[in-house]
Amino acid sequence: MDVRRIVEIIVEEMAAAGVAQHQHACSCHGFLYDCCPDRVRGVLDAGASRLGLHASGARPGDVAALIDHTLLKPDASRRDIETLCREAADLGFATVCINPCWVRAAAKLLQGSRTAVCTVVGFPLGATTADVKHYETRRAIFDGAAEIDMVINIGALKSGDLKLVERDIAAVVGPCREAGVVSKVIIEAALLNDEEKIAACSLSKAAGADFVKTSTGFASGGATAADVALMRRVVGADMGVKAAGGVRDYEGLKAMVAAGATRVGASAGVRIVQESQGQKTAASAPAGY
Repeated sequence: MDVRRIVEIIVEEMAAAGVAQHQHACSCHGFLYDCCPDRVRGVLDAGASRLGLHASGARPGDVAALIDHTLLKPDASRRDIETLCREAADLGFATVCINPCWVRAAAKLLQGSRTAVCTVVGFPLGATTADVKHYETRRAIFDGAAEIDMVINIGALKSGDLKLVERDIAAVVGPCREAGVVSKVIIEAALLNDEEKIAACSLSKAAGADFVKTSTGFASGGATAADVALMRRVVGADMGVKAAGGVRDYEGLKAMVAAGATRVGASAGVRIVQESQGQKTAASAPAGY
């Protein structure tokens, strides 16, 4: 089915559920959980998959398994990566999410643990060409990455060049599928309107990606429950949704999971796990991803 028709169908279904795009829209965003919870609930009730911690079978002790323990700062040192990997192995995070230059070192450090290595491709702008992203993916897999988070060509999407975006995603998903590696497509939701988010998710699903992901953490905004709910509505129950960017505490993680996220990217993973276990943590959350 043509992506534009998919967009039309989703928008029609949202309208039928009482979630109009423009009617009663808040001034800060067309579809925002914090300002418009009733509109978000309308989308969810219309058929979105809702995966709360208990509904998904996850207990507080399983929280770490939902988290990609993340360090993507350009000034991260080898010592920082070693600390990240040690924390991840000790607490049982799903992955460490790191820049490509650290993949080989992290894979060695995590060998024998239940934590995998995730890296980023076309990061953080998504503006490299598809063939470059294809090479980045293959090299990362060769170095030991088990999961790839790629950034779409945002400018192409906003220009309406859906074929280019489709080729861009396929260039990464293809080698991932061949190698049995998980692929996640970062749509950078903060830079898109709702129709563009729908199109990006639809293209990702059509390409066979395993996840769609909200954000890089380096744009003007990060994950929102509204975006997670909309993305879940588009991709259905058979595809993962990763919330990333600004999830800094246990309450934030629960809000994302309740909206439909099945993975959360966070640099505050240790704090989140501690809070889930009832431990006291510092009052201020770390800045960044």
